[in-house]
Amino acid sequence: MNLLLMILAAVVVAVLLAILVVKFVPLKMRWLISILLLAATVFLVSKIYNGIMEPIHFAKEKEVRYAKVIKNLKLIRDAEVKYKEVYKTYTNSKDSLINFIEKGQLALIETKNVEEKVDRGGGIFITVSKKQIDTIGYEPVSKYFENVDYKEMFNVPGTDKQFEMAIGRVEKVAGLEVPVFEVKADKTSILKGMSTSLVKQELEALETDQIKGAFVSVGSLNEVTTGGNWPPSYDKAVVKKD
Repeated sequence: MNLLLMILAAVVVAVLLAILVVKFVPLKMRWLISILLLAATVFLVSKIYNGIMEPIHFAKEKEVRYAKVIKNLKLIRDAEVKYKEVYKTYTNSKDSLINFIEKGQLALIETKNVEEKVDRGGGIFITVSKKQIDTIGYEPVSKYFENVDYKEMFNVPGTDKQFEMAIGRVEKVAGLEVPVFEVKADKTSILKGMSTSLVKQELEALETDQIKGAFVSVGSLNEVTTGGNWPPSYDKAVVKKD
């Protein structure tokens, strides 16, 4: 809208100036006016060009910043999921999560069907198949975090802030509560230094191909999910190292 108003204003001003020059400016002074008009034209063209390109540059830069943030959110999510496998709950302690990655053990499970004969009385036996789960060993959690800087995963890339972490419980079905977690960072901090008006629009994004709302987050305190609020395009993106 601002760009359209700028173009319309430029057209109106140009027409008015042309009328004033023809009616009131002496012929010998028109060369000076022409130079001034040319300078003004160059200025307006540059402003219009910047107005067109700014949203394009903004979109590219925000995707780069978001991709780095999402990479860390995925690491935290993976650690939380492994943590829950062992302790049946999540944690909002960053130290506990790092300690778990470095020292934790995951049970190796073997599931098989076992047939048993069941006495139904009166000398009648039937064979039933039951699922049997056995622990056959353990593996270190660190195996899943090799070659990644998990100690820095709580830092929001490009900012001096850390992710907000919270845990809770929600009722999945009547009478059954399950643990949930949420990790998030506010967009304002991530997009710091960029166009204020475009950041404001970004905070109100509702499109399905955009990250909705004022935060980039994974998990939820209101529903049972370990998914993030970003569109699938960010799962395909490759984050380049600086």
